[in-house]
Amino acid sequence: MLRQNDREYWLKTMDKIANPVLTSLANQQLKQLMPVEGLDDRKNYSHLEAFARLISGMAPWIENGPRDGKEGLLRKHYAELIRTGIKEATDPSSPDYMNFSDGLQPIVDTAYFAQALMRAPNELIGKLDLNTKQNVIKAFKQTRTRKPVFNNWLLFAAMTETALYLLGVEDWDPMRIDFALKQHEQWYAGDGIYKDGIELHTDYYNSFVIHPMLVDITDHMAPLSADWLKLKEDINKRSMRYAVILERSISPEGTYPVVGRSIVYRFGVFHSLAQMALQHKLDASLQPAQVRCALTAVIRKIVEMPGTFDDAGWLKIGLCGHQPNLGEGYISTGSLYMCAAVFLPLGLSPTDHFWQGEEEWTSKKAWSGQFISIDKAL
Repeated sequence: MLRQNDREYWLKTMDKIANPVLTSLANQQLKQLMPVEGLDDRKNYSHLEAFARLISGMAPWIENGPRDGKEGLLRKHYAELIRTGIKEATDPSSPDYMNFSDGLQPIVDTAYFAQALMRAPNELIGKLDLNTKQNVIKAFKQTRTRKPVFNNWLLFAAMTETALYLLGVEDWDPMRIDFALKQHEQWYAGDGIYKDGIELHTDYYNSFVIHPMLVDITDHMAPLSADWLKLKEDINKRSMRYAVILERSISPEGTYPVVGRSIVYRFGVFHSLAQMALQHKLDASLQPAQVRCALTAVIRKIVEMPGTFDDAGWLKIGLCGHQPNLGEGYISTGSLYMCAAVFLPLGLSPTDHFWQGEEEWTSKKAWSGQFISIDKAL
């Protein structure tokens, strides 16, 4: 049975989250209209955060979503808005030109911008006009003037260089990619978990950043180096294992442990699980339908809580509703659009197994007394 209701709900939710950002930017009004909740100094970074994180999650749907029917029209609409947004974000003469050169934060969000291009090379690179493409390259190169922090941030620099390679830049820097990949190999702690720098953190940065970026970088760049190709197999195995851990963390009610930094990224917590579903790399213990049902429960639990959005439809700081005290000092309105990472499976065809049937997820089965398989560590 083709299960359309969940896909329609996901599309409706994505539309609700994306529309204020992308419509305002296409109309050169993002900086004018977007509220920036958080510390005052975040106003210099928040707009790039919102745009880059949002389109990183939407990109597979833009690239591979339906071309016909109601969804096809919606996809086309957003593809055009995003391309216009890229133009405005990188054009120094635009009122919505974004900050790529001041402070450390742009290193982060240029990487998510890069990830969007990597995930939709035909729609978001191939269809850019020459001037906009050159502006993107100039913007990305501006981040090279600062060095990333010695932790997961190494992957941000590597992502940007990967995108520059895909954009045809001759002076892309393989060392930034090599250092990030090999340093994370040193930081692997076991059972699908990487340390975040020299220390192990109990948070979701393995999902927000580490696994998805390692996978995307090696997907594009591994064929260029025997060293990188050798790393790729283990990177994928570890990501598959971590996706199992994420799926098992979703409670029967669609909640999950509230631990660690950046919990206000909401269902962006499941970036890595969504990526494995998109790439058909789920472990054999996970059925695609159970992942969809689990993620749908999470999305519903969060989106339908009053206070998630303001009256104009912009996200507000919080996990379940408006909880501004949960936002660390680096959190602002733009940061919250990391939640769009959950929408990666919309890049799968509506007829894909992910969108078909009903299947209870692991914790729902376990806490109702049903049989589940033993969880085996990697």
